[in-house]
Amino acid sequence: MDPVIRSIRADEWPAVKELRLAGLRDPVAHLAFLETYEEAVAKPDGFWQERAAGAAEGVAERRQFVAEEGDGRWVGSVVVLVEEAGVEGTFGGVSEVRQGHLVGVFVRPEARGVGLTERLFAHALEWAWEAAGVERVRLFVHERNARAEGFYRKIGFVPTGKTVPVPGDPAVRELEFVMKRP
Repeated sequence: MDPVIRSIRADEWPAVKELRLAGLRDPVAHLAFLETYEEAVAKPDGFWQERAAGAAEGVAERRQFVAEEGDGRWVGSVVVLVEEAGVEGTFGGVSEVRQGHLVGVFVRPEARGVGLTERLFAHALEWAWEAAGVERVRLFVHERNARAEGFYRKIGFVPTGKTVPVPGDPAVRELEFVMKRP
């Protein structure tokens, strides 16, 4: 049976924590995430409770979507942050339009290559367009993360030419990709 894609609930913070820590142990985590496993595992439960509550079903400014197998195990996730026009965004800069920003993309290795990431993105983008009413959705990808960049291009994201330095390593860049509202 295919995993169900759905929004998280605030009380599911232990699963939010477990999936994030799994993502941070992935061999390419240093290219995909801005925090390390060591940093994340040291955070108190209150941090994870707030993170889940802040992106749960019913929250207007951000939403976390997960892929849940029939046994309740989460195998993938993506988070949509809503950035308002005229307000500084997650990586700096001020957008002229209300936009979504995708972060926290992770699919467990055993669930890759079967269309699950595409399904997660479809749900996240639908929410961004319909519920959040954004004009565009952006994301950033590490300049050395060719696999992720290829996926983003395949599903319709295009590079803007904007780059930002990777925190802690200004010689390395994160590349901005966008998709405009259909």
